[in-house]
Amino acid sequence: MNKQLILVMMLFTVFMYSQTKKNGKIYSEHPAIVVVEAMQQAFIKGDTTALAGFLHDEFRAINGMNSNPDAKGASKQNFINQSKFWNNNVNYLSIERSEGAYPDALEYDDGQIWVQTWDQMTGMHKGTGVKLDMPIHRLFTLNKDNKISRMITYDDGVVFRGIGEARNPRTNGNLYNQHENINTVRKMVGGLEHGDSDAAFSYFTDNARFTNLDMPRGESNTLEQEKENFNKMLESWDIDSIDIVGYPDYLEYEIGNGKVVQSWWDFNVKRKSDGKKVSIPVLLIHDFNDEGKITREAGYYTVAAMMKK
Repeated sequence: MNKQLILVMMLFTVFMYSQTKKNGKIYSEHPAIVVVEAMQQAFIKGDTTALAGFLHDEFRAINGMNSNPDAKGASKQNFINQSKFWNNNVNYLSIERSEGAYPDALEYDDGQIWVQTWDQMTGMHKGTGVKLDMPIHRLFTLNKDNKISRMITYDDGVVFRGIGEARNPRTNGNLYNQHENINTVRKMVGGLEHGDSDAAFSYFTDNARFTNLDMPRGESNTLEQEKENFNKMLESWDIDSIDIVGYPDYLEYEIGNGKVVQSWWDFNVKRKSDGKKVSIPVLLIHDFNDEGKITREAGYYTVAAMMKK
C-alpha cells in the first residue's frame, strides 16, 4: 500500500471521528424499562385497568411496517380494545425477552426518553389452532411522568395472514387414488419384495435422499447408501411379503407444485439364522419430479424389532 493512500485513509478516519457527538446515555436498567415491560405483561394478560394506567391519554400505537404516511396509529382506547381481542382469541399468550436480548433505555440530552425492546410473542389462535411464535421489536417514548406516549411495533405479519387464511376452507390441488406415480411406487416396492434392488432403486433419481425414524433429524442416505443397506439386510433376512394396507394416495399440490405419493405397507421378514418372523408397519412418502422419478423417500418406520434377539 503506497504512502499516499495510507495518508488519505488516516485523514478520512480522523474526519469521521471528528464528526461524532454524544447525545445522551443508554441504560440496561432503568425505571422506564420497568414501566414498558409491566405494560406489555398487562396487555397480554388482559388487565385493562393496569394497562390504561401505563398509557398517556394521547398514546398512539404505530405499526412500523405500515407504509401509509397518513396513518395515525391506534389510540389508547383502541389499544386497550386490542388487549381484550387478543385475550379473547389467543390461548397461552405470552411475551418474553428474546433469548440473549435485553431492553435499552435511552435518555437523550434534550430530555426525551426512549425504550427499545426485542421480544418473542407466543400463543395459539383459539379458532384455527395456528401457532404464534414471532419476534417483536418495539420502540417506546415516555414522558416525564413515566407514561408511555408512543409505541412503534415491528413484527412479522405473516402469522396473522396465516390465521386469516385458516378461517376459510380452500383446496390445495388434487388427490388421486390411481395415478402413474402410484404405479411407480407399487413397482418399486415389488422390486424390494423380490430382492431385486437394481429394479427397485431404478425408479429414483441419482441424487435422491432417504430418511427414516431411526436416523437423526437432518441426516439422510444417498441412493448408493440406501441400496447398500438393503442388500446387506438381505444377507440376514428373507422377505416373506410386503403387503399394501388400504390404498396409496397421490397428491398434486397447488402450493409449491409438490407431487407426493403416500402409501402404507406391512413389511413381513424372517431372520435366516433362527426363523424369527417380524412384521413392520411402514408409511412411505415419496416426492416426485416432473419426469415421474422419485427424488426423496421419507420412511416412517423403525427396524428396532429386527434388532431384538
